[in-house]
Amino acid sequence: MFYKDDRLALFIDGSNLYAASKSLGFDIDYKLLRQEFMRRGKLLRAFYYTALLENEEYSPIRPLVDWLNYNGFTMVTKPAKEYTDSMGRRKVKGNMDIELAVNAMELAPYLDHIVIFSGDGDFRPLVESLQRQGVRVSVVSTIRSQPPMISDELRRQADNFIELEDLRDVIGRPPREDAPE
Repeated sequence: MFYKDDRLALFIDGSNLYAASKSLGFDIDYKLLRQEFMRRGKLLRAFYYTALLENEEYSPIRPLVDWLNYNGFTMVTKPAKEYTDSMGRRKVKGNMDIELAVNAMELAPYLDHIVIFSGDGDFRPLVESLQRQGVRVSVVSTIRSQPPMISDELRRQADNFIELEDLRDVIGRPPREDAPE
């Protein structure tokens, strides 16, 4: 439930939201996403968390990061770590959970409602702590993908679960073939 006078902040786990929207077959229009939540309350901040490959000439996510940075989003980035797994495959690791949790805890005293765009069950203790501080927490993810992208524990802990598929007509656009994460 959203109230017009709620002080609201969005915390977007970039890679998690990207994977969820891809699994549902659409891309997020971040301008529309921001407008939708400005309509739902007094949007104080919209954070977007992502890891970036620093050593590549061109990162496919760079244009999105730059656009978000100029269009009302607070970007939180860190260098992704590259490594080779035991099978010799190149892997990239860039978990932003701690940064998201720290920012949410710091802002909690100034907010009425926090919206977390992630299905990661690691956020359940964060949601529980925010609720103890009197903040309502909505979680945006999907149960309509195979397998579901939201953990059962996180969905149960949240005050409100918003199915990403239900937002498709409001914040979605058809996917581009070369879309970045």
